[in-house]
Amino acid sequence: MNENQNKPKQESPKNVLGEVSAAKSSNGFKRLLSRKWVTPAAFMVAAAIIVALMWIYQGSDDTKETSATTTEQTETAVGSDVVKPDDQALEEGRKGEKLQWPVANKDVLDEVLPYFDANATADQKANAVVQTNDNTFVPHTGVDFADPSDQPFDVMAALSGKVTRVEKHPTNGNVVEISHGNGLVTVYQSLSDIQVAVGDDVKQGTKIAVAGRNDLERDLGVHLHFSVKEDGKSVNPASIVGQSLSEEK
Repeated sequence: MNENQNKPKQESPKNVLGEVSAAKSSNGFKRLLSRKWVTPAAFMVAAAIIVALMWIYQGSDDTKETSATTTEQTETAVGSDVVKPDDQALEEGRKGEKLQWPVANKDVLDEVLPYFDANATADQKANAVVQTNDNTFVPHTGVDFADPSDQPFDVMAALSGKVTRVEKHPTNGNVVEISHGNGLVTVYQSLSDIQVAVGDDVKQGTKIAVAGRNDLERDLGVHLHFSVKEDGKSVNPASIVGQSLSEEK
């Protein structure tokens, strides 16, 4: 008789323990999922991960600025210098002045791209949009001037103030920003031969640069993009040129 046949069969302790452990793990996982706080917590973790990924992506793609969407600042850091305008002093400096066009003679120049006026006709609106590098169309927030013969011309301060920004922008070209106090800022883009620096006090009519070119509006050739902002919002320069701006708003 075979002795092995008389011996009772024994289960492997390893397998039994493994099955018991797996069962406990499965039951524990089911109990964990049955708790009310687990699903919301998992959702919050997933949402946090998605937000973090979006923030990282947006932070890596911060060069899509255009002349129509750039937010101009009245406090600008250049290198380690920060210029914060003294509104009271700036208002006093331009007292009695009226905003003027930033060129010697507007009549000899062509207005090659007008300001986008929401109240204008459909055709006028269509002629006042800018096509960005990603093939989207945005409203034009300034007025662009060019010489009929595509020649450079002097660009002058439209109002007395302090230079708070000088920058070489990847699409808008060389940019100068002048703060005039009380939330009023004039912006000059597509420049060459800049003759001012951040922190300079300039008088109305002072030459600050020469009209040049930029990548965003390359089809316009040599030109000047001029815009005006009040409390961070773009306004039509034509609506305030020639007006006294010394009063409190």
